Amino acid sequence: QNILPVCFSVGYSAVALNHVIDFKEKKQEISKPVSPSELFPSLPIVQGTSKRIKVLTRLTLVVSDPSHCNLLRSTSANIRLYDIIAVFPKTEKLFHIACTTLDVDLVCINVTEKLPFYFRRPPVNMAIDRGIYFELLYTPAIKDSTMRRYTISNAISLMQICKGKVSSQSENKPLELRGPYDVANLGLLFGLSEGEAKAAVSTNCRATMLHGETRKSACGVVYTVKKPRKVEEEETAVPACKKAKTQA
Repeated sequence: QNILPVCFSVGYSAVALNHVIDFKEKKQEISKPVSPSELFPSLPIVQGTSKRIKVLTRLTLVVSDPSHCNLLRSTSANIRLYDIIAVFPKTEKLFHIACTTLDVDLVCINVTEKLPFYFRRPPVNMAIDRGIYFELLYTPAIKDSTMRRYTISNAISLMQICKGKVSSQSENKPLELRGPYDVANLGLLFGLSEGEAKAAVSTNCRATMLHGETRKSACGVVYTVKKPRKVEEEETAVPACKKAKTQA
């Protein structure tokens, strides 16, 4: 409730309420997501538009053992209620499983310490082909110099393989939240090009949302984009009689 007005003020039009489950801490069950209407009776309107800010629900599973992945393979009714499903693998084996077999929308990368494994191209390419994106937490690069070094190092090693198929996330602290343009500038430090950095906070996020809708519907999602007509196409569309009159 405190962070939503901040997201609205810095320019975001959609946010996701993240429910994190870490099986290593204690045995936890996946509960139903909290309805945004229960927390926010009246959502603010996005600046410059007449639409209200969109609030999604997200489930993030921190997995440290292959048995933890069985929950994602099961047909849990509560899992299907979440708009976005993310997995946080702790080992190379679990990273490979998340990229190749798990039905998720995001694979989160730990950036606060040196990774115990190297990113390999085959599982990363398979995840990209399946429409899965990778997520980096950018707040450690803001608050600590040591974690900033690990964040940049891990991000660059991932960017060399994943072709910019990445999105960004912040922790639930209003003071550590940054606007979309600030996050895009951070992406330049992570080895992204200018276009890839902008996509990390815009089109990649939208693609993740659509992937989540596809996962929930079990069929697919179709959306249309108006294609601008070129001048040559407009000329060919004019009837021949009108062309002759125009030329005369």
